[in-house]
Amino acid sequence: MGKKIALNIFFTIGLILSGFGLVWSFQNEKYLLVAMFVATGVVFFYLKMQLLKEVRKSFKE
Repeated sequence: MGKKIALNIFFTIGLILSGFGLVWSFQNEKYLLVAMFVATGVVFFYLKMQLLKEVRKSFKE
């Protein structure tokens, strides 16, 4: 369970950093970086949702 909590924290930090990077790159008109930060944000969000589904499933059992 400790590993899952650490992963959740890592994914949350990744989402926050992707958001900050997205705002920074958009303000500086670096649109290739905007695409990169959007992609990494989507990946972190997807992984976080999969982890939450796995945790919910383990609590039901």
